[in-house]
Parts: sequence; C-alpha cells; structure tokens
Amino acid sequence: MPIAAIFVIGFSADPENWRHMMTNVIPRAGVRTFWLLFFTGLATAVVGIGCAWLVAACEFPFRRFLSPALVLPLAIPSYLAAYAFGEFLDFTGPVQSAYRAVFGFTSARDYDFFDVKSLPGAVLVMSAVLYPYVYLACRSMFLMQGRAAADVARTLGSSPLRVFARIQVPMARPAIMIGLTLVMMETLNDIGAVEYLGVQTLTFSVYDTWLNRGSLAGAAQIACVMLLIVAGLLVVERMARRRQRFSSHKTTAIVPDAVRLRLTGMKAWLAVLFCLVPILVGFVVPVFVLGGFALRRVEEFFEPRLLDALWHSTLVSSAAAVITVLLAFVLSYAARTDRSRLAKAAGRLASLGYGIPGTVLGIGVLIPLASFDNAVDGWLRQSFGISTGLLLSGTGFAIVYAYTVRFLTMAEGTIDAGFQKLSPHLDMAARTLGRSGLQTLRQVLLPNLRPAVLTAALLVFIETLKELSATILLRPFNFNTLATLVYEDASRGMAQDASVAAMIIIAAGLIPVILVSRSLDERR
Repeated sequence: MPIAAIFVIGFSADPENWRHMMTNVIPRAGVRTFWLLFFTGLATAVVGIGCAWLVAACEFPFRRFLSPALVLPLAIPSYLAAYAFGEFLDFTGPVQSAYRAVFGFTSARDYDFFDVKSLPGAVLVMSAVLYPYVYLACRSMFLMQGRAAADVARTLGSSPLRVFARIQVPMARPAIMIGLTLVMMETLNDIGAVEYLGVQTLTFSVYDTWLNRGSLAGAAQIACVMLLIVAGLLVVERMARRRQRFSSHKTTAIVPDAVRLRLTGMKAWLAVLFCLVPILVGFVVPVFVLGGFALRRVEEFFEPRLLDALWHSTLVSSAAAVITVLLAFVLSYAARTDRSRLAKAAGRLASLGYGIPGTVLGIGVLIPLASFDNAVDGWLRQSFGISTGLLLSGTGFAIVYAYTVRFLTMAEGTIDAGFQKLSPHLDMAARTLGRSGLQTLRQVLLPNLRPAVLTAALLVFIETLKELSATILLRPFNFNTLATLVYEDASRGMAQDASVAAMIIIAAGLIPVILVSRSLDERR
C-alpha cells in the first residue's frame, strides 16, 4: 500500500509539476545523492574489506580485541555521529582549539580547516558508522573461505597482498556487494545527518518539498525516483546472493590461528593502527563528545520532556516489536510448512519494506491513512453529527505501522534463521505421537524458538528506538520520541542539550552490538 500510494500521488499530479521537479530539484539533489553514495560506498569498502581481511587472515597485537570492537560504530546512529562531529571539529571544539594552540593562530581567518558541514564531511560521518556492514559480511566470508586457494597461490610465488587482491577479494565479491547494498540503503535513508551537514540529498528534498514548500505531489515524485534507486540496489543485492556459493564453494572451515599470516615489526603496528582508527572515529569520538555533554547535564535525565520522549519511544517501539514479530513468525512458519510459490512470494513482498527510505515510507503510509480517516469522519458527521478526527494518521498508529513495514525483514530473517536450526523431523515426530499441527507449534517449536523470537523483538525494538526519518513525518502534534527530541535540539543549534537523549539511544544500540561481538568472539 505505501508503494502504490506514492506512485498514485506522483503520477496523478499536474504534468507541469513533473517538469519542474525533473528540471530544478531532482537533478541537483540526485547528483549530490550519487556522490554521497559513491564516496561513502568507496570508503566503507576500503575500511570494511581491509579490516575484515586483517582480523580474519593475519595475526598481530590486539587482534582478538579489535575484531569484535570494529562492530561498535553500529551502535551510533548517523545523525548522532553528525552532531558529535559538528561539535568536535567546530571552531571552539578540541581539534581546532589544539590546532590554534600548536601553530599560534588567533582567528579562523588565519588558517584553512576541514569543514565538516559539507559533502566530504557527510562522507566521513556516514562511512564512519556504516563500514561495519561491509566488515561483518566480509569477515564471515574470509573466515569461511579456507586456506586451500590462498596456500596454492603462495606456493606459486604470490605475495600475501597479491593473494588478497587476486584470490580472496574476488571470492568474497558477493559478500562485499551485500554489505555495500546495506550501506547505500542506509545512506539513502538518512535525513538527520545530511540536513545538519548541509547536504541536500533526495531524502532531504522529499522532507523539504512536502513540509517546507507544501507540495505533496512534488515530494511523491521525488520519492518515485528514490524507489527506482532502491529497486536497483535490491536487484544488485539479489544477484549477489545468487552467486554466494561462488565465494565459499565447499570449503567452510574456519581459519585456525596456526595458519594465520603472522605480522611483525612495523607491519604489525600498521595493522593495529588501520583497525584502531575506524573504532576511534566511528565510536570513541561520538561517545566522547556526547558523553561529555551528558555528564554535565545529569539533572536533565529527570526532565519532563525527556521522560515523555522516553515513554513515547518505549510505547511505540514495544508495540512495533510485538506486531512485527507476530507477522514475521507467521511468514516464517508459512514458509516452513507451505512450500508453495505463493508463500515464497508473500515473504519476498513483505521484505521490500526495509529498502524503502523512511521519508518515502512516511508519505506512503500517511496519505492512505489520512484518506481513510477523512472518509470515516465525513460519513459519521453526515450520518450522526459526530466528528472522529484523525483516528489513525493523527495517532501513534501511523508510526507503528511504518516501523512494522520497515523492520519486518529484520524480524523475519532472525526467526527464519531459528527455524532453519530446527530439523523438519521434529514436526513429523510430534505428529506421529498424536500432536495436532497447533499442538506441535505450541509444545515443540515455540519453546525451541524462544531465543530467536526474543532476539528479533529486541532488534526491532532498538532499531525503532533509533529511527528518525519516518518518525519526524508521521508523529502526532506534540509527540516526541528520543530520536525526534535529539533532532529538534540539534536543528536549533543546541546539540549539547540533546546529549542526554543521545546517550540513551547509544546505550540501547550497544545491546545488539554486544550480541554480534559475542558471536564474532566465538568464531575468532
């Protein structure tokens, strides 16, 4: 429904509006979006692939610590990283203050300094917190490649770097493409960071055209273009998944410590530095800046507006987690018990929501719900003289609906992975012992699936807690979540006041990151 609504609104508008958008808005915003996607993808590929290969194939000091720590930036939403870097690299921030002290400068006119509020600054921020998507995909692939092909190449005289470039990277190409697809979809979805850093992407143009310029049709038309970009990214990702066997073949043995390439001397410490810098930039700097502000505002933890935002976030995130997990369970159970094409098609169709940027999803959800509310209100006014107002679009229902659409894929993937670990023979054995299908589900499958279900609910809860782009479009009047509270303060140039809410979001985001780090630790 959201996708259909966007295309209906976009193509039912005045053709003159299309010409204006295609001439004045979409080309400029599209070029900025392209360069942001290109350079962010390039930076995350270099960092993610390089770090993954070092921790998977080499032995050097602190490798066991750096391997799970490289996932930590996933806990930092991109908009919080942007606010932190804005303060960290500001004229009054610690970096420029130290720079002036060292070289004796007295004013900003005396020297040139990197401007974080620019396209390069946006690339720095986005790549700093998104490279773990590539790192995680590539690390798993490098660990599962085995050493056969690399050892043969080494015996034929190839250097380690040549083996990495000519053998291991091509074999990991499907994983690289999957990681980069996730990076680009998250970059395309962002609105808080790009607005703060002054980069007018297509996502920001949707928000600006609708709310600031009052053109819903124009916003829907930009959203149509974004959906075409997302469709292209999903096609690339699907093609990469089809070729995934190419990367791992039949060898799935984990690389043991004994056969890792041992780095010594300068090479070892360069490897440490290469892996340490992303952690410092993507995690330590945001936590240092925002944590420092929060420690000076401890009393704000009990402010009514923060407590209200925390309650709203908890309420909508809990509702979204419960509904999403229930729907995901239905899809996964249907795929297990019904092997028909219809069940597979339903699962694939439901998984499209994750690729829709939040601003685009906001339009697609709000307009149908508002139309329904207006129709019900008009009928009741005419028939009974009763005004119902906005039953769905004017409440938290719209936010929960958008969250469910967007994060259903995450929950379905987690629960489906739990089902994959349960042998189909469990169902058969329970049925032969006299259990009905419902009894088998309740007494056999559900107890074994409890960890997967709880993990899915936790992941959805935390992702919705951090979500910004759809929430700022769909929230009712005077309804703030933690994410929108941070956004409002930062938009007024008061990032320090947003630090307490920001640290709550980061602390919540650390939970799934710790879970991922533990799983990495088990396979180190």
